[in-house]
Amino acid sequence: MPIVVDIDVMLARRKMSVGELADRVGITPANLAVLKNGRARAVRFATLAALCEVLVCQPGDLLRWEAGGTAGDDVPPGQA
Repeated sequence: MPIVVDIDVMLARRKMSVGELADRVGITPANLAVLKNGRARAVRFATLAALCEVLVCQPGDLLRWEAGGTAGDDVPPGQA
């Protein structure tokens, strides 16, 4: 998938553990691990907003698009 999750980067910058972030955001450490490791298929805006609030960052600091991934993932709509 061409969306890369950089929660690890922000955790290191904030010197915060996964457990502490999960507690402060209000999600389970297991669900945070799924998101952090890029295995999530979706993320709720409320969860993204809570992550940004706790980590004092913007959504773009946590998520970025990277060319590549599976075939067709990086083709703009209407260009396939």
